[in-house]
Amino acid sequence: MTGKLNGSCFYNLSYFYLDCAVNTWRSSCGTMPERLTEMLMDTWTPLIILWITVLPSICMAPMNQSQVLPSGSSTGLKRLTEEQRVLNRSKRGWVWNQMFVLEEFSGPEPILVGRLHTDLDPGSSKIKYILSGDGAGTIFVINDKTGDIHAMKRLDREEKAEYTLTAQAVDRDTNKPLEPPSEFIIKVQDINDNPPEFVDGPYHATVPEMSIVGTFVTKVTATDADDPVYGNSAKLVYSILEGQPYFSIEPHTAIIKTALPNMDREAKEEYFVVIQAKDMGGHMGGLSGTTTVTITLTDVNDNPPKFAQSLYHFSVMEDVALGEPIGRVKANDLDIGENAKSSYDIIEGDGMDIFEITTDAQTQDGIIRVRKPLDFETKKSYTLKVEAANIHIDPRFISGGPFKDTATVKIVVEDADEPPVFSSPTYLLEVHENAAINAVIGQVTAHDPDASSSPIRFSIDRHTDLERQFNINAEDGRITLATPLDRETNTWHNITIVATETRNHSQVSRVPVAIKVLDVNDNAPEFASEHEAFLCENGKPGQVIQIVSAVDKDDPKNGHYFLYSLLPEMVNNPNFTIKKNEDNTLSILAKHSGFSRQKQEVYLLPIIISDSGNPPMSSTSTLTIRVCGCSSDGIVQSCNVEAYVLPIGLSMGALIAILACIILLLVIVVLFVTLRRHKNEPLIIKDDEDVRENIIRYDDEGGGEEDTEAFDIATLQNPDGINGFLPRKDIKPDLQFMPRQGLAPVPNGVDVDEFINVRLHEADNDPTAPPYDSIQIYGYEGRGSAAGSLSSLESSTSDSDQNFDYLSEWGPRFKRLGELYSVGESDKET
Repeated sequence: MTGKLNGSCFYNLSYFYLDCAVNTWRSSCGTMPERLTEMLMDTWTPLIILWITVLPSICMAPMNQSQVLPSGSSTGLKRLTEEQRVLNRSKRGWVWNQMFVLEEFSGPEPILVGRLHTDLDPGSSKIKYILSGDGAGTIFVINDKTGDIHAMKRLDREEKAEYTLTAQAVDRDTNKPLEPPSEFIIKVQDINDNPPEFVDGPYHATVPEMSIVGTFVTKVTATDADDPVYGNSAKLVYSILEGQPYFSIEPHTAIIKTALPNMDREAKEEYFVVIQAKDMGGHMGGLSGTTTVTITLTDVNDNPPKFAQSLYHFSVMEDVALGEPIGRVKANDLDIGENAKSSYDIIEGDGMDIFEITTDAQTQDGIIRVRKPLDFETKKSYTLKVEAANIHIDPRFISGGPFKDTATVKIVVEDADEPPVFSSPTYLLEVHENAAINAVIGQVTAHDPDASSSPIRFSIDRHTDLERQFNINAEDGRITLATPLDRETNTWHNITIVATETRNHSQVSRVPVAIKVLDVNDNAPEFASEHEAFLCENGKPGQVIQIVSAVDKDDPKNGHYFLYSLLPEMVNNPNFTIKKNEDNTLSILAKHSGFSRQKQEVYLLPIIISDSGNPPMSSTSTLTIRVCGCSSDGIVQSCNVEAYVLPIGLSMGALIAILACIILLLVIVVLFVTLRRHKNEPLIIKDDEDVRENIIRYDDEGGGEEDTEAFDIATLQNPDGINGFLPRKDIKPDLQFMPRQGLAPVPNGVDVDEFINVRLHEADNDPTAPPYDSIQIYGYEGRGSAAGSLSSLESSTSDSDQNFDYLSEWGPRFKRLGELYSVGESDKET
């Protein structure tokens, strides 16, 4: 490329550049395969034709004054007027176009990309060309004298498609720019160096079996890293390498379709298809890539169920439980999943009401079960016709035939030892409550349904007859009465009768028997409750005093009807009379007025009550009638005679309050006197005979401060103990025990520890010992002590005769103690 605007020079240079590039490629790649040479020729041929056609017209066209002037022509600049200098900007003498370089080109020498030149360059080597920008100095190098640009490295369009560079012409001596810098672009021309790739492969697809030709299966996609705009390097064409004739692919859309009709999953379920994508429009020399597509045929319901055999045989015991399975049948279906599900039915046979068939959801088996009890003696075999039919039917294949199948099932009933059978599932018996002992109430019957017909024995389940009120004849099943019955106590009795085969006691049957006790008139009527009537003193003759009712424990069929009457000797009672009401009650009426509590406070009226039974029962009940004082409205106020002696205007409530106050005052006086007596008694009882026996122990939780009988002083006086039994003085045991044998005297050399253990053993074995409120004495310092005993309890001398001088001999500690005792004695004498 040159800065001169001579078209022929530009054109020839382009020819030269193209020819040079091609020749250089060929010379450096003499060993290049034939395919790559043809590819280069296909690429450059259109460009050559374009240059030949367009460039001559460009060179012959008239040029604008501002475009054709060389940058170094001073004559043209002088001819410009001042106005033209203002309106027209100065143009540099550079002619820029895009430069191109083939990717992946390599040879023994760097490839010439293009040449920079300016009209200011007279050829004297005073101009220096400078290149900067992307890859300047590393990838692209410029000859600073000639302006030739060379590519130093192999370029890859897929890594970087174009480079932006800046060129400038400067004075070689002064490095001053002769013209402003300008940018230009070097584009990397693509070659077909990348094969197509299936990024998402391998693929998996499904299509229903039995599909028609042309059914869509899936679509694959390949990518090519080459330039999709320039040439055919990225133009892909798809084809099938493996998988024909079952499937086809659209060459340009890569849509895979079925190519054969009615592909059967049961024959072959999975297909492996190899797809190829080739660039260069599929022409020779293009690169290619492959992927695999696994195509699975999905199931459709195109196969009916089929029984494995046409006849099934089963046997079953006659005593099989209801709902128990007796056999299984199987209809196989070549389909899978929902299409293989079948339902079973019994469509014919002599046991349609005896047996049923259901479908096992897991195994798709038909399970035959018993619906009703079987009886070998009645029917020994059954024949059924069962049908298996698909649940989900595809209407596209309904014309292929019915999706069902049938099979015959024969069932043989085998004999089993059955338990006895009662003539009735339940029994209801009735008996009067006055029935005699051993009277027959009713009878149950049972038989053995087996051909052997074993004898039957009957019994009563005593868990249902705990009071043993009934018996049964073991041979004929007659039920008799064992104890008297009372309907009023228990109206119904529910017992269970057991029938057992005599030949096989394990064959047992049970039947419930309900016994109803019928009523007889054995209870007399009586008042419903204890009635007490109140009669006002100011009552009128004929006034109803009380309405009474009666009850009867019996239960006659027509209901109760009572008759009321007075005792024969009181029929002409002058004070009261009775009247029967329609509701089966009785009204008590006064015959006269003027009743007085002072005259008679209470009246007793015996009344005879009879029922309508056969024979009739009666009883006599006495009604208490109390005369009371009433208000003018007939309201009872007081029924006591004492009310007459009360002061006028003093009510019963006031009287009770007065009495309560008096009682409270008496209680206060008694408490006060008692406290005074206790206060005057002395707390300590003095005894002149022995002061030591009256010591008060305030830390004793026994009998209190005044309890001086809790111990015996003799225990302290004799550490060896007293032979014999020492009675307790603080308590009196409820049980008397024999006195203990006295322990042998403790030897003089005994230790204190042994003495304490002896006392503990005595306390543990003494029933009268603590825990009673007492004190246990351990006042013993031991025999043979060098110090002797400090206690004066065993001393026969008085306090005045004792000498404490010997304490000084025991040491300094006891010397002070002796002085204290001596001082005390001297003080007493003075």
